[in-house]
Amino acid sequence: MHKLSIDEIIAAINAETPFFAVAEDYSFTLKIDSYAHYICGAVHDGHQFRKELWSNCLHSEYDRWYEEDPATRQMIQDHPIVIAGCDSRFEYDLNRAPENAIYEDAWGKQLWKKPLSDDFKNRSLKKHHNFYKVVHALVSKIESKYGSAIVYDMHSYNWRRWNREVPVINLGTTNIDNSKYDVFAQSWCETLSKIELPNGINTTAGINNTFQGNGYFLKYITQNFNNTLVLATEFSKIYCHELEYIMYPEVVTAIQNDLNMRLPKHANVFYDSVIR
Repeated sequence: MHKLSIDEIIAAINAETPFFAVAEDYSFTLKIDSYAHYICGAVHDGHQFRKELWSNCLHSEYDRWYEEDPATRQMIQDHPIVIAGCDSRFEYDLNRAPENAIYEDAWGKQLWKKPLSDDFKNRSLKKHHNFYKVVHALVSKIESKYGSAIVYDMHSYNWRRWNREVPVINLGTTNIDNSKYDVFAQSWCETLSKIELPNGINTTAGINNTFQGNGYFLKYITQNFNNTLVLATEFSKIYCHELEYIMYPEVVTAIQNDLNMRLPKHANVFYDSVIR
């Protein structure tokens, strides 16, 4: 892995150079083994939290971890193109528009002891801006190379806070062009429901059951690129104990291994049906 500036990352993309890099401010990573027809993203995987923010933050490390999407990068790390956030969404949320990316409160609890200065906010928003400069260059490259692209937007959610039965995996499709792409959302949902998980977990999958796919990552790409499908894919946190702060690595690995088989097959069907 190399540390690269935003300009160097974009230049490498434009030149179709394979690379594995971390942004020079350590805010995100991008791995491109080959310029394939699909992209994987994990914008909420990050847990870094600027030290100068610690004393002003009312949320504990556990509080932050609870709302982040740990291990979502690992689930997709073997695929040809993977972009993932390194910073916690509690500093700035890559899945929110810039004007809403810095929380004042989070899930009903005030976040800061005293309001952040404009300088602190702008330093975080610059990282948000740079991430989307790279996303734009990356999707532009893949869409121009193939005529279309598909992005697997990986997340997780806390199933224990729901007072009803919820699916192990939820797809949010409200903001995609369903007249054009519904068949691929349906097939992605079906193939996800077949993932085999350990510990007696019965894999279920649904569409717009818990979340509808209202994230900025999906919206940004969808609004800026007419021929790219983004599938917002949320795993319930069956791969950890969200209340006890315990990860289940055998479940994470099972998801990773199963996606290594199923995700490229789905992307290939998309490629054969839409791109070719």
